[in-house]
Amino acid sequence: MGEYLAAIDHVSECFVKPKYAVDESKQPYYLGPWDLAMLSVNYIQKGLLFAKPENNPEYSTDKFLDGLKESLSIALVHFYPLTGQLASRVDEDKHESLVYVDCTKGSRAKFIHATLDMTMSDILSPIDIPLVVHSFFDHHKAINYDGHTQPLLLVRITELLDGIFIGVSMNHVLADGVAYWHFWKTWSDIHVAKLGNEASIISTPPIHKRWLPDGYMLPVPLPFTHPDEFISRYERPLLRERIFHFSSESIATLKAKANAESNTSKISSFQALSALGWRSIVRANTIPHDETTNCRLAINNLTQTRPTIA
Repeated sequence: MGEYLAAIDHVSECFVKPKYAVDESKQPYYLGPWDLAMLSVNYIQKGLLFAKPENNPEYSTDKFLDGLKESLSIALVHFYPLTGQLASRVDEDKHESLVYVDCTKGSRAKFIHATLDMTMSDILSPIDIPLVVHSFFDHHKAINYDGHTQPLLLVRITELLDGIFIGVSMNHVLADGVAYWHFWKTWSDIHVAKLGNEASIISTPPIHKRWLPDGYMLPVPLPFTHPDEFISRYERPLLRERIFHFSSESIATLKAKANAESNTSKISSFQALSALGWRSIVRANTIPHDETTNCRLAINNLTQTRPTIA
């Protein structure tokens, strides 16, 4: 991994602020129980790889980056908690602490531009994901609690010889996967619209209200006074990583086989693919037949805990 890191050239970094402040951003942003449970979890980190425009004399990387920053500043008006920073208030007498987002302390997102002397094919062709991809994210090993000192949102643009990789690291206490990609889409829509009237672009504004069980209210204190009491870190071993692509034809075949083996017609494509993944995990780990094991996936929990009211 070290040889790849040496090839990356850190060109510049800056901080992007919301284009203008909203009144809500001047108040503490309190976290719900599900958010606080994520403090020891890693940041959400995903990225998209784009080919550079060919034979386009109007394209320039500097102009492209300026447009990204400008559209990001507009998106951050609506996703203002991402520009803050985690803060803690400790009450020794009650033996509790309050972790929340101070939206006035950070008030910005980090934006990094780097270059790498590699092509898109160098990234996409290998069977395993190249280790250099880890360096496309600055928060590769950070956990959400690190948001006390690290930005809650970090955008890293890695410029390849023939492409652009846009990596976004987002603190997981503020967003689940649905909210994460909602941010991506909002930012993209604003950018593509060339900074027009964002009110007409954002058809679905983010929901900042946190869910609480009936009878409870924010803020939610934790029964601890020191992070060592409730924060844990896990250093995973270096593993081979691979992305699998399934064509629509492969999914259809897999679904038909799963239904035939189960003598039913009710198994969906998602269920068939999930079962294949689970069986592959068990087989790869050579788990004994008499040993009980399980696999848990947290999907869309934030919306599931706020049921739609008819």
